Amino acid sequence: CKKTKVHRRLYNMADTQLNISYHSITDKGGRAVNEDSLGILPTKDALYFLLCDGLGGHGSGDIASSFVVEQMKANLEKGISVEKSITQTQQALLEKQKKEDATDKMKTTLTCLTISNLDASFAHVGDSRIYYFEKGKYMVRTQDHSVPQMLYQSGEIKEKDIRHHVDRSRLLRVMGTEWSSPKYQITKGMHISQNSTFLLCSDGFWELIDEKNMCKLLKKSATPEEWLESMREVVLQNGKGTNMDNYSAIAVFVR
Repeated sequence: CKKTKVHRRLYNMADTQLNISYHSITDKGGRAVNEDSLGILPTKDALYFLLCDGLGGHGSGDIASSFVVEQMKANLEKGISVEKSITQTQQALLEKQKKEDATDKMKTTLTCLTISNLDASFAHVGDSRIYYFEKGKYMVRTQDHSVPQMLYQSGEIKEKDIRHHVDRSRLLRVMGTEWSSPKYQITKGMHISQNSTFLLCSDGFWELIDEKNMCKLLKKSATPEEWLESMREVVLQNGKGTNMDNYSAIAVFVR
């Protein structure tokens, strides 16, 4: 039985009547090392959810993902904006690479969900995703910084083909590669309600379950734990017989 980490909590957002509950899982799948890292940070003004997926092909992915999560949490806890936190974390990661003679290593994706009062926003770099559902319906997700996503946006492939494309692991933006300009993407404008749901997940999770199944299982689930565990069953079934990647997810219910 593989070791699985779980985190869940009920959080009451100040100045609102909304309760926020969440649950998280992370598992090494069929790999020797789990290079995914998760972080949850409640502050007086906001609730932050972080998920990073270290790039195994570059080496030290687990170090990079953990470092980025902890740096982001430290910055956000000081009241630094998400945008500046990402920029400062990126610089700190580059400095760590140089210090440890690992400039070709220590790279990772980053996703950050921020919930503040009645608004939610996404920040991301790479192909880990954040999904937004309203009343059980899929609304929007972050757009991967990857070759298949680019091919879809140019009309060369269909969206469903992203999941199993031969170049699905080729990323165009990551934390830990020199930037000539900011490479993070910010998505704002989600006005949350008592029926809002969010999902952060690494590619080892979303590649093995589609949005249709996410919605179907969401409508049957009373808690974020039920939802994640029912999705995990699908992920494990679809990944059976393969060298499964690490998979991680954080489910957030606003009710």
